[in-house]
Amino acid sequence: MSGKAISFATREYSKEEVLRVLDPLVAEWFSGKFEDLTPPQRYALIPIHEGKNVLVSSPTGTGKTLTAFLIALSELFGMARRGELEDTVYVVYVSPLRALNNDIYRNLEEPLREIRELAEKRGLEIPEIRHMVRTGDTSSSQRQSMLRKPPHILITTPETLAIILVAPKFREKLRSVKWVIVDEIHSLAENKRGVHLALSLERLRELVGRDFVRIGLSATINPLEEVAQFLVGYNDDGSPRECVIVDARYAKRKTLRVVSPVPDLVHTPAQEVTAKLYETLYEIVRKHRTTLIFTNTRSGTERVVFHLKQLARKRGDIPEDAIAAHHSSLSRNVRLDVEEKLKRGELRAIVSSTSLELGIDIGYIDVVVLVGSPKSVTRALQRIGRSGHRLHETSKGVFVCVDRDDLVEVAVMTREAYRHHLDRVHIPRNALDVLAQHLVGMAIERKMSAEEAYRIVRRSYPYRDLPWEDFENVLKFLSGGYGELEEYKVYGKIWYDPEEKVFGRRGKYARVIYTLNVGTIPDEVSVKVLTLDRKYVGNIEEEFLERLMPGDRFVLGGKVYEFVKSDGLTAYVKPAYEQKPTIPAWFSEMLPLSYDLAVRIGEFRGQAFEWISKPGGLERLKEYLKRECKVNEEGAEAVAGYFLEEYLFLRSLGVEKFPSDRVVLVERYRDADGRVHHVFHTLFGRRTNDALSHALAYLASKRAGANIGIAVHDNGFALIYPPGVEPQVSLMDVAPSELEDILKKAVFNTELMRRRFRHVATRGLMILRNYKGHEISVEKQQLSAGTLLRVIRKWEDFPILKETFREILEDYMDIAHAREVLEKVHSGEIEVVDIGLLDTPTPFAYNIILEGLSDVVLMEDKRALIAKFHEELMRKIARAKAQAQAAR
Repeated sequence: MSGKAISFATREYSKEEVLRVLDPLVAEWFSGKFEDLTPPQRYALIPIHEGKNVLVSSPTGTGKTLTAFLIALSELFGMARRGELEDTVYVVYVSPLRALNNDIYRNLEEPLREIRELAEKRGLEIPEIRHMVRTGDTSSSQRQSMLRKPPHILITTPETLAIILVAPKFREKLRSVKWVIVDEIHSLAENKRGVHLALSLERLRELVGRDFVRIGLSATINPLEEVAQFLVGYNDDGSPRECVIVDARYAKRKTLRVVSPVPDLVHTPAQEVTAKLYETLYEIVRKHRTTLIFTNTRSGTERVVFHLKQLARKRGDIPEDAIAAHHSSLSRNVRLDVEEKLKRGELRAIVSSTSLELGIDIGYIDVVVLVGSPKSVTRALQRIGRSGHRLHETSKGVFVCVDRDDLVEVAVMTREAYRHHLDRVHIPRNALDVLAQHLVGMAIERKMSAEEAYRIVRRSYPYRDLPWEDFENVLKFLSGGYGELEEYKVYGKIWYDPEEKVFGRRGKYARVIYTLNVGTIPDEVSVKVLTLDRKYVGNIEEEFLERLMPGDRFVLGGKVYEFVKSDGLTAYVKPAYEQKPTIPAWFSEMLPLSYDLAVRIGEFRGQAFEWISKPGGLERLKEYLKRECKVNEEGAEAVAGYFLEEYLFLRSLGVEKFPSDRVVLVERYRDADGRVHHVFHTLFGRRTNDALSHALAYLASKRAGANIGIAVHDNGFALIYPPGVEPQVSLMDVAPSELEDILKKAVFNTELMRRRFRHVATRGLMILRNYKGHEISVEKQQLSAGTLLRVIRKWEDFPILKETFREILEDYMDIAHAREVLEKVHSGEIEVVDIGLLDTPTPFAYNIILEGLSDVVLMEDKRALIAKFHEELMRKIARAKAQAQAAR
């Protein structure tokens, strides 16, 4: 990336300098309304006025939105006064949330009205500047009136923008666009919605015929240079477009605390830990006006609300109805009601899974509490940034942890947050399903040369390196080039002439098909669970089904079932009441730990063990945790005790190397059922461990001729061998260059592959969600996907198959970092220390083994098992000490 194209704003401008470039009316309104500029405004307004692309990254409540709109408002009012304002769109504002769009609409009403009133006072007659929201919720009568009187400021979503680009009449209104504002860009960049938007913006650029000013708004994100390039893309000659980055991420002060409700997280009975957790939360709520509590799962949200309400009822000092839940499974009306109450200041506590992370205006929050780890520094800061909404206020965050691994993770995360070390964003590359959708869109617009379309596509950041062969294969697929697919009702949506290299739309339904099937978010559905004799058991989420392998056992409705197979959206199980479940029920909702943070935790492990091995080291570790990581006394005790146990146990075994970012410890543990858990302490985050574990389990299954189970954790993974089968693989068995090939074979016959193939085939318009106005059930889509997957497996270059593998290996797993880990193992930069078979696991292995042992719905079981491991461990350490003393 050339240094010239992307630059950081270094010059601050004064309020006077900004007022000088604004339209006199807007300047008068602004100076009467605001005492001074906020940090993003000081740096960003003049570059936007000069027509430069700008990416603004700053916390909630720092005036980002006004920064984005002010210059455009100024120019629109100037045009209105000069009588130059036409019935056409000048500003396109895109955000990922409909709720945020409605917020922006309301927030713009005030300046537009007040500036007009000011004009009238000055005796000026000026036409109205219109702003409207257009999303999937917009009625056809509203759409019609928008054609007659288009908004000057159009507020929309990525999906709707793609649809209006092919709307024959309305697209003409977009030729005048001068500014495009992309809000909450951090939540778009890391998934296919962002990829989709990047292509839409290049198509819009083609329609307009010149560059427009792009303004990106983001909360905390990293690296800013990459996100800026994602926002602006490239010129036709391949050179990066320019962008000025306004980095005001640290404009607000923050205070963070890490709290463990009890000093001993092993021996304290489960009920007591749980009671102390809710009391801790309740005390925080009691001491503040409004508290926002994040749990990582929807079920966690419901539990916290239930217990807080119980305490409120018992103590009587907080009204019960001042505590509410907010998550994506609740109906829209319930969510809106909660948001309104929050804005009116009627709520004392609001508990959310992830739904309140983005910038919808929710009024004033004093403190944000995070139950458990948010898994990345960036996400932690985004969540905590919701508190102290005004610029001069401090964002206040409290992490509450009841698990030792969580405690270590959050301690390091807090230290990194103060050091401004953020996790890097992962932007999907060369997604062929999204490309297919856009090529159909381009074909609807006009007959087009393939080379021209290729040039437009490659201007966008996610397709910068797209090979021509892949591009042409997508055209071949879309134009029915794989003939035998017609038997399965997959017909060409476009025509393509490979000789002349031109393509266009085929059939009169192309536009309807495109409009009804546009978008990247798969239909989320629940899966029916039946016994083999077809008795209904209950429902599970599709994401949960993705994880299941035949033989896996899980809890549903309080009973244990073994997964046998799935057919479409039905999972077949057999009762396994007497046996332990192998898959925790909340698995699908877990956020993965980021690779960057995982490596830092590995470094911290190394440092902690080094201190503990020296006199006075334990006190030094506790002091460090309290000073640098803001951990409370109880938390520091719990972490120090955890490391000391691991250290003493490994020493009692004669092991001199301890797990860190440079040492991967490997151990084996035989459980009560005779199964061996082959544990790899690879602290690299769940996505990386997903890739490593699937590759090793595939090799192990081949060698053992048996099904090998997998338990994946952020801190490592375990391969679970059936009784009588001994482990026979190591990390050295997978060459970095062979990883991709092994993983493709490993995932091909899994539920994960079948589900993801349906998602990709739907995005790539191979399977339609809606045909001629008829919704096609997900059940039918899945059956089609199953059939098609069997048909196309022989064509390796088939775009939909290729994209399914890419999505699983790069976006769902993290093959790039898994390869990096293997390279370091092979070169000796990471040392693998195998400590053999143990009859009790090391403390760092507890959570990894529990992941594959018992269902954590039963918190008591988990604690009892950890306590049992712990007793055995302490006996062993004592015995080793006694032997050492006797030997002296």
